Amino acid sequence: MRSMVSPIYRANPSKNTSGKLISGCVLAILRREMTSPAENPNLLGQFIPLHYHYQMLLDKARMQGFKTAIERVVPAGGTVLELGGGTGVLSFFASSKAAQVYCVERNPQMVQAAKSFLAMNSCAEVVEVIEADAMEYVPREPVDVVICEMLHSALLREKQIQVIDAFKRNYRKKFPAPQPLPAFIPEATILAAQAVCQDFNFLGYRAPLPMFFEPTKDQPLTQELSNPAVYSTFEYKKELPFSFSPELVLEITNAGHLNAVRFVTKNILAMALESGQTIDWHNFYLVLPLSEAVQVAPGQRFNLTFSYEAGQAIDVLAQSMTLCGE
Repeated sequence: MRSMVSPIYRANPSKNTSGKLISGCVLAILRREMTSPAENPNLLGQFIPLHYHYQMLLDKARMQGFKTAIERVVPAGGTVLELGGGTGVLSFFASSKAAQVYCVERNPQMVQAAKSFLAMNSCAEVVEVIEADAMEYVPREPVDVVICEMLHSALLREKQIQVIDAFKRNYRKKFPAPQPLPAFIPEATILAAQAVCQDFNFLGYRAPLPMFFEPTKDQPLTQELSNPAVYSTFEYKKELPFSFSPELVLEITNAGHLNAVRFVTKNILAMALESGQTIDWHNFYLVLPLSEAVQVAPGQRFNLTFSYEAGQAIDVLAQSMTLCGE
């Protein structure tokens, strides 16, 4: 099984070709611009309107990665729980092998949409759509696999960590050991940060602001200045991190104008231990401008610090960043 995307230490190559429009660039929060979790900390993160789900269904890397992982992990005749089901597409993938799939969704509009779509795709008898809070829901029977895709760049804005942690605690209360925990899709996440030179010039108008870029496409407006430095690696079956406060050292590999930090979020959807290979999916790259820019040369080292909690707003991370030379 080959990796579905490039390794974290080899982000897709970029070219410093100013003036080209970049396909896959999303400014600010256009991909998922909804109520911020900071406005209501009790929400799971965001209610994603139906029309935004169309964009996620079009994301071939996301769809193929999850489909391949689900086909590998779900046992024939098994039981699957999806937390935050959205349109129900991941539950649909699971229904090809599972005997029973529970699809939990809190948004009433999406519950009705998922029921309709699943019926259209002839799997309503296998997939039961349940309107419930994923933070509180516990299945009525043990499950083999839990699917949860509440993932955002750098694990901001959505509550993937909190939901899976709550599920494990609630599940253990209802089904104590020796009943094993189910397998999780994704199995793990790797977070990294990278020094870059970002072109913030738009037809002569300079606007340094947060940007999202599709990781499967070349990025002519972004020049990589260092390799990604990993600041967190964890498995969802084990203890989960709720906050991140790293002190990273970024060693410059290419000369340029260091004016931004790119955050890389690599999700290991499934692992093939026998071959040492993985099925991966990257969230969109998140590029955050620095308050001050500096000209850099290969061999220079910079200390990067920042601090945020999983699920917080992008501004929290952006405002906490500090960069200084060694």
